[in-house]
Amino acid sequence: MQVGIDMGTVAGGTPASLDIEELLATRLLVQGNSGSGKSHLLRRLLEQSAPWVQQVVIDPEGDFVTLSEKYGHVVVDGERSEAELSGIANRIRKNRVSCVLTLEGLDLEEQMRAAAAFLNGLFDADRDYWYPVLVVVDEAQMFAPAVAGDVSEEARKQSLGAMTNLMCRGRKRGLAGVIATQRLAKLAKNVAAEASNFLMGRTFLDIDMARAADLLGMDRRQAEMFRDLKRGNFVALGPALSRRPMPIVIGNVETSARSSSPKLMPLPEAYEDVEDLIFTPDPEEFTRPLVARRATPAPRPTTDILAELSRSTPAAMPLAAAEPRTPQPVLSAEEREDRLMAVMSEILDDPQSAYRTDAVLFQDFLVRSRMRRLPGPPLSLGEFRRRTAIARSGVDAAMAASEAWETVLSLSNSVSDDLQGVFLMMAKAALTGEPCPSDARIARAYGTHSARRARRLLGYFEEQGLVVVHSDFSGKRIVAFPDLQAETAPGSADAPDGAEAGLAAE
Repeated sequence: MQVGIDMGTVAGGTPASLDIEELLATRLLVQGNSGSGKSHLLRRLLEQSAPWVQQVVIDPEGDFVTLSEKYGHVVVDGERSEAELSGIANRIRKNRVSCVLTLEGLDLEEQMRAAAAFLNGLFDADRDYWYPVLVVVDEAQMFAPAVAGDVSEEARKQSLGAMTNLMCRGRKRGLAGVIATQRLAKLAKNVAAEASNFLMGRTFLDIDMARAADLLGMDRRQAEMFRDLKRGNFVALGPALSRRPMPIVIGNVETSARSSSPKLMPLPEAYEDVEDLIFTPDPEEFTRPLVARRATPAPRPTTDILAELSRSTPAAMPLAAAEPRTPQPVLSAEEREDRLMAVMSEILDDPQSAYRTDAVLFQDFLVRSRMRRLPGPPLSLGEFRRRTAIARSGVDAAMAASEAWETVLSLSNSVSDDLQGVFLMMAKAALTGEPCPSDARIARAYGTHSARRARRLLGYFEEQGLVVVHSDFSGKRIVAFPDLQAETAPGSADAPDGAEAGLAAE
């Protein structure tokens, strides 16, 4: 079904139509400096297409929450855990509900993590729910930066990976990315390059004008026109818009943002007693609660921190005033190890633990360890990840003490932390001669529902020279480990999660 929505007018007053069905297949990039009318354009697009397609809006400033009043969008607050956001996104796709993810009030790194978790939840939905969704991301340069900024590298990679999946691989899953950015130079090139439709607004920097002209197939000398565009005026190009660059004026909208552009207002008339008015406090000010402002503490010298940690009682607390503390139990190394493994088993026995991030599981582990008053220094995040991967592989005590397993652990050092669980599970299956794990089981070990991602992991291991993947005469998959001189038994890649155990029992 072909549906054309009215985005405004072109020269001569002719309606400017955008083909929604074509947009779902080819994606859209909007560029314009602050004040050029990008948010107005996105609002027009969302309002006009609301009756025809499910919509998801990633809203860093909370401007689009007003869509809920007229069009029924569910407003999702970004101040949630990553696991919660991923679950909500999955249910959004399952129930085909339009929503606005508002990230207002979060700092930049928290916004990036929240958006990444939500987009990954949309992307990893089961194939049965791959209905078409228009995914609109405002201020996309925040979530797919071209260069590293003031945020951590982990947050940048997480956010950039989610945006890359949306623009590069989202089409087959029904996800149509619509991204808006202030500057093309700030947006990652591999994200911007996947759009086939463009709406270019006012911009002033030469590098941005040159990139906009290149994307529209215009002569570099024509790039100067982008400086002269008025607010709400854009140049359109793409299969969903026009086969030739076409200037359009965006039409009016029915809803409004909570924030608006500043307007000039006349100053009040001069007061005769202006000094008394300013310097005399209002009586209500004394009853108004003061808002404490948190000052950024100066960094403490490392030597002071180490000296304080080496003392049993903090230096700031006098020994006489310190409350009596319950003495820590004295445990042997074996007893402490048993208790650590018991805490990890409690966490990993939860079926949903496979789909929670390592950081979330690690925080749960630290809390449970403190509740049980485990003595000694806590595990680091890296050691926790390593132990979690080994525990999930299902290796028993006898195999863990073997030379073959030592070789497996040595080989696993060549893969990243997030892949070790999959690698160890496959190696354990090869050493015990179990059927090759199915795509569903590999996906669960990786923390996803995507069978395609599981197959890509095997391809990655094979590219690294760690495994050799082949099939038997019946088409069942076998994974061989040359360094171990072992391989799995034939197993069906399409088997449901847990079916290998039944095959082994037979």
